[in-house]
Amino acid sequence: MAIEIKFSIVALGLFFLTALATGAWKYRHMLTSADHHAPPYVDIAHKAALHYSFATLIVIKMEEVDNLGTVLNLLAASLVIGFFAIATLTYIRLGLDNKTDNQFKERNFNTTFGMLALIAAEFGGFLILFGGFLCSAFR
Repeated sequence: MAIEIKFSIVALGLFFLTALATGAWKYRHMLTSADHHAPPYVDIAHKAALHYSFATLIVIKMEEVDNLGTVLNLLAASLVIGFFAIATLTYIRLGLDNKTDNQFKERNFNTTFGMLALIAAEFGGFLILFGGFLCSAFR
């Protein structure tokens, strides 16, 4: 199995484990809070980790069907998966801080340049993988 596929499968497993752990955290809040709701960012962290675990399957499939080679696949997958992880960890940190307000209310590095970097990395990484597939499929 190629190293880039192994990397992505490990990431998928870590995202899914994070989804399970944050789901248990969410459930604990639902049981113990007066309104039976988890803090917003605990809920968001759980959903994001779950969605990113399945989104990583798309990355893996693209790595399997393109002809980009190990280095380019690893770079593109790392961009996408790395920013999935940064987003998830940010939501977990906001949940631990019990932030109940929208993080975008405050303009700072994360809500401006951080978001632009996330958008560029996720789009760019996936476009590399998808472009590699299109080039190899329609030669």
